[in-house]
Amino acid sequence: MSTTEKRHIDPERALVRRKQVLDAAAACFGRSGFHGASMAEISKAAGMSAGHIYNYFDSKDAIIAAFVEQNVERVSQLMRDLEQQADPLQSMVDDAPRHVNEHLDPNTWPLALEISAESARNPKIAEVVHDADVRARLQFRAILKAARERHGLPTDDFTMDGLVEAMICLFQGLDVRVVHNPKLNEPALSRYMSIAMKAMLFS
Repeated sequence: MSTTEKRHIDPERALVRRKQVLDAAAACFGRSGFHGASMAEISKAAGMSAGHIYNYFDSKDAIIAAFVEQNVERVSQLMRDLEQQADPLQSMVDDAPRHVNEHLDPNTWPLALEISAESARNPKIAEVVHDADVRARLQFRAILKAARERHGLPTDDFTMDGLVEAMICLFQGLDVRVVHNPKLNEPALSRYMSIAMKAMLFS
């Protein structure tokens, strides 16, 4: 398809087709890994020709970048919801079991691990991941800082740097942990995640 023709693609149809490709790619990456899944395999899973996929994504790197941006949007919405809570710090503690459950969902963590692994060896993907992390981290930091100020808790740079990273590590680490121990005791884990979060957030 020519550049002129691409400009005339119906935007709503394009969104539907992009989602179709992303859903197929997520399944293929989860099954075969990023490098094991070919564009031909993805196109077959999406029910379209490989050439047609290139109208929406020019490479597998572009597909991964789209997944990263999707996650940024998801996290940003979570942050906006958190910001609306009467006490964001307590809400995070109370919601720990739900977030633990989401991170242990086998439909989500394989793709996250594939993206992390690819960013460790692919500078283009690393740049996308690092940019996404900066945006999410700054949004999270601002919410935490405002919430801690209302509680009269320290908000100096040293405190905030450590707190933000520790909180993120708690949940990003779950994706790896469930690979090593898929039969972990989720209720027990949720209880002690809540305890750890409360200790950090209110200190």
